[in-house]
Amino acid sequence: MIIDSHAHIFPDKIALKAAKGIGEFYGLEMRYDGSIKSLLESGEKAGIDKFIVHSVATVPEQIRNINNFLASAVEQYPEKLIAFATLHPDMKDMPGEINRIRDMGFNGVKLHPDFQKFNIDSRKAMKIYERIEGQFPLLVHTGDYRYEYSKPSRLVSVLENFPNLDVIAAHFGGWSQWNEAEKALAGKRLFVDTSSSFYSMTPDKAKQLIDAFGADRCLFGTDYPMWDAAQELEMLKKIPISDGQMEKILHGNIEKLLGFDT
Repeated sequence: MIIDSHAHIFPDKIALKAAKGIGEFYGLEMRYDGSIKSLLESGEKAGIDKFIVHSVATVPEQIRNINNFLASAVEQYPEKLIAFATLHPDMKDMPGEINRIRDMGFNGVKLHPDFQKFNIDSRKAMKIYERIEGQFPLLVHTGDYRYEYSKPSRLVSVLENFPNLDVIAAHFGGWSQWNEAEKALAGKRLFVDTSSSFYSMTPDKAKQLIDAFGADRCLFGTDYPMWDAAQELEMLKKIPISDGQMEKILHGNIEKLLGFDT
C-alpha cells in the first residue's frame, strides 16, 4: 500500500494555468498539468494506491467552489481520493463552512500561509485552529526563505495552544528552511511530509530529518503536479531506513492519523 499524502488537483478548465502559477511562484518546473486524470495516470505508473488531494483558496470567495470540486472528485473516484478542504482566515461564515465540510465527508483541512498571506501564528488563523481542533487534522505549508508567513518557528505556539490539533507540517516542516525546521520542530507533537524536499537533499540528509522527527511521524507526499511520483518513490527508497519504517511512511502513519483500517 502506498498513499500520496500531498497532492494538488484542479478542475480541467483551469488545471494547466493553476499548475503553471505554482511553478512560477516557486521558480520550479512542473511535471504535470494538475488535472485528476494526470494524477491518476502518473500514480498508477508509480504504484500509488490512494491520494490525499486539496487545493488552496487564495481569497475567501473561492472556498465554496473549491470544496465543492474536491468533494465531487472524491465522489467520482472514492477508491482513490481522500480530500482535505480549504479554508481562509478572512472567510465570513467560518462555522458554517466547517459544518458543511464535515457533513460532506472531508478528512482534513489544508492551509497555505504564503499563498493566503497570513502568519501561521496570527490571531485570525488561531480562530480556524480553535474550530477544527479535534475534528480535522491540519495540513499546513511550512517554510519559505522568502517570507515570514510560514516560518517553521511560528508553528510552535500553535502546537502549544492547541494540544488536540493534529498538525502535518508539509515539506519536512520547512520548505527551503529544513535546518530551521529541524531546530524548531523536531521532537514536537506533529507530523511532517516528505513532499518537495528530496530534490534538494541527499539520502543521508533525508534520513537525518526522518530520525529527527521520528519515522512514525513522517508521511510520503509528492506535491503533485510538481514532481513525478515514481521518481519521488525512487529517492525515498534510497534512504537507509528499515522496512518497518518505510511501511509507516508509505501508508501506516497516515492511515493511523485518519483512523483508517490498516
